[in-house]
Amino acid sequence: MSQAERLNELANAPVGRLLWKYSVPAVVGIVVMSLYNIIDRIFIGQGVGPDAIAGLAITFPVMNVSAAFGVLVGVGAASRISIVLGRGHKRMAEHILGNSIVMTLVFGTFYIAMFGIFMDPILRLFGASDVSLPYARDFMLWILPGLLFNNLTYSYNNVMRATGYPTKAMITMFIGAGLNIILAPIFIFWFGWGIKGAAIATDIAMGTSMVFVMAHFFNKKSLIHFTPGTYRLRADVLIPIFAIGAAPCIVNTAGCVINAVINHKVFDYGGDAAVAAISIFTSVTGLLVTFVIGVCQGMQPIVGYNYGARRYHRLKRAFWLSVGVCTLICALGSITCEVAPGLIARMFTTDGPLIRETINALHLTIWMFWAVGFQIVATNFFQSIGAAGKSIFMSLTRQVIFLLPLLFTLPSLWQLNGVWLSFPISDMFATLVAAILVWIEVRKINTWVRPQPSTN
Repeated sequence: MSQAERLNELANAPVGRLLWKYSVPAVVGIVVMSLYNIIDRIFIGQGVGPDAIAGLAITFPVMNVSAAFGVLVGVGAASRISIVLGRGHKRMAEHILGNSIVMTLVFGTFYIAMFGIFMDPILRLFGASDVSLPYARDFMLWILPGLLFNNLTYSYNNVMRATGYPTKAMITMFIGAGLNIILAPIFIFWFGWGIKGAAIATDIAMGTSMVFVMAHFFNKKSLIHFTPGTYRLRADVLIPIFAIGAAPCIVNTAGCVINAVINHKVFDYGGDAAVAAISIFTSVTGLLVTFVIGVCQGMQPIVGYNYGARRYHRLKRAFWLSVGVCTLICALGSITCEVAPGLIARMFTTDGPLIRETINALHLTIWMFWAVGFQIVATNFFQSIGAAGKSIFMSLTRQVIFLLPLLFTLPSLWQLNGVWLSFPISDMFATLVAAILVWIEVRKINTWVRPQPSTN
């Protein structure tokens, strides 16, 4: 497909078919990406034990910090590129790409150095106990190089999809996940490297995916590629990137704070077993959320391009189709967790107390999860049209504005169950806020242009 055909498709192809074309590879790609963590937790839980799962849970906030830097640049760049391509500004898209790679490398060097120097104090801050600290430290020491590989892969995979290569973006994710599935059990069980082996396998897998992603953008045949003269940092390029990328960056940064609070709270009321249970819970819900995020990634270039081209009826259709699909995904996930929590827990561990605590956690946390899809799609919609303020606010509602106060109040009433109940109550309030903001935005869009009758 030529460059002109890729852009014409975003402007004129039927929205439903276009969303399918972009979302399916995005969903597959991001689910495959999430398998890095799922695979690590399953193999570590079965091969090392529940204390190792607890140690791995402590590393999540640290890895969220690195992810926050990655999405600040990568997601912001992908959204901006979609919008400027919709306006016909290809050279500006290349400046965005060049500035983004420079900032990703700068941020990566900074956080890897900080984590390496202050490893133990950071892990203690995020809830490591004397039992879990050695496992957490062993994993982090070996995963640090892979964090930069992960940022480059994930961020520029988004840009690849935004510029009309959804299938290629999916394939690059398959390459890394396939390697991880092969290498993780070999390193953990056969070589006997334990939790360190899982980190090394992940490093190799992410590094391989990064090579394939970067090769795409160094190829002059790609719609948008690295070109001389685009690497010099410019305020007019970086500020819009950071403004749009701020929302997912804040989500990840807030996730660090929330995870630290959760780890401390569950340890206070349930010990290391409860910390391991929260690791399994976040694995399951995180997998469901990856499906939703994949649909949002497929929606983003459609909404962004048509917003830039002022074809508002198409962006509204893409939004509502995405809401329907994501609500269905979350509803099916909620039902599965309610019906078969024991089966899910036994995938990760054979430890009886941990299985019982995980079953209780899933029952109490999942009953409002069906509404999370709408809230995430709405947040990504505002991000896709460059409405940074609304996107940031909505990103904060679920994890900070509602969840954080609940984590400090409900456990005093119901101990460990209060921690679990904080999640569905926060989901309920965040969804109500999202519904109000979407209703206001849709009314505003309707005043810009009367929706055009279309079969698209």
